Amino acid sequence: MARILTGIQSTGTPHLGNLLGAIRPAIDLAHQSDNESFLFIADMHSLTQVKDGATLRENTYAVAAAWLAFGLDTERTVFYRQSDVAEVTELAWYLNCFFPYQRLTLAHSFKDKADRLEDVNGGLFSYPMLMAADILLYDADFVPVGKDQLQHLEMTRDVASRFNHKMGETFVVPKEMIREETQLIPGLDGGKMSKSKGNTLNIFDEPSALKKRINKEIITDATPLEDPKDPDGAVVYNLYKLVATEAEADQMASALRAGGYGWGHAKKALLEAVVDGFAKERDEFNRWMSDKSALDAELAKGAERARAVAQPVLQRVREKIGF
Repeated sequence: MARILTGIQSTGTPHLGNLLGAIRPAIDLAHQSDNESFLFIADMHSLTQVKDGATLRENTYAVAAAWLAFGLDTERTVFYRQSDVAEVTELAWYLNCFFPYQRLTLAHSFKDKADRLEDVNGGLFSYPMLMAADILLYDADFVPVGKDQLQHLEMTRDVASRFNHKMGETFVVPKEMIREETQLIPGLDGGKMSKSKGNTLNIFDEPSALKKRINKEIITDATPLEDPKDPDGAVVYNLYKLVATEAEADQMASALRAGGYGWGHAKKALLEAVVDGFAKERDEFNRWMSDKSALDAELAKGAERARAVAQPVLQRVREKIGF
């Protein structure tokens, strides 16, 4: 049985791109019988940017509620909040002491801001070692990563190998599980859906808010109602085919090509698909968000299981160091 570990940043309510591109695939992977999955909310990583306690706490709850709303089975998955497992910060310090400063200066998370050092805090600089601790603390065999995240896993493998070489075999050196980015979720402006671009669609919003966002923010051209339209180049159609059935998407494409079917009709169909298609998940999300104590209980249960694995690993490290 392979142990797989995945971390999720607590940057706010997951949007449609997160849900279709990351959450659903990760849940499918976690629920496979031959996998043992550890899935955590990286609230400590978020502290490098978010400095408001209430915001960070609410973000963490929203992420947890979204995963649970989409059917994550916490009996089969160790689902926990990073900050509930204090062992990770102790291990991160040890790893920092075994990893060269110069290598940390090459991390993308630092290099992207290296020309604005006033924006760089110590946590951001040592971010890769906290990430390494997240992985090595649980003897993870595989870590699903996108190609743009591969560097951080390479640093994890590097520091684990350095420690093993110097202090004796201690860590499992994890392997990457490359996530092929086969599903690009377009944002409302046609670019990749991203919180930083402000082009996201939050399927947990109330229908009235979704209607306003879809009608006002999705870009369309000025082709008259009666004229044929190209569905493949239209944001509204490309979003619709991700949330509708194949037959429904084909029907919209045919109607657009035939003419007499306008962008307003297409937006109305998209709204209905989002409101109706995610009704169950929206209700579940709201139920979890209205009962934070239940969310805390789920995360605490996962943290207890996580610590049962983390503590023996940390003890191995302490003994090798001499503590």
